[in-house]
Amino acid sequence: MKLTKEELGRVQELNNAFSQAKMALGEMELKRHGMLKEMDNLRGSFAEEEQKLISKYGADSVINLQTGEVTEKK
Repeated sequence: MKLTKEELGRVQELNNAFSQAKMALGEMELKRHGMLKEMDNLRGSFAEEEQKLISKYGADSVINLQTGEVTEKK
């Protein structure tokens, strides 16, 4: 017994679509992992910069990120 040409074509088409979806999902997961790692790096860089600014302007300072103005916390 053998599949018809149409049956075989349809099964092959679905199998290829499934394989492509799995590959795309894997690529998305790798990209997600890379983005999470980048977020951690940015968080660390921000914390370092924050400590420098605290040392320079004091822990009670508030910095306006739009203007750069430094004021005392009220």
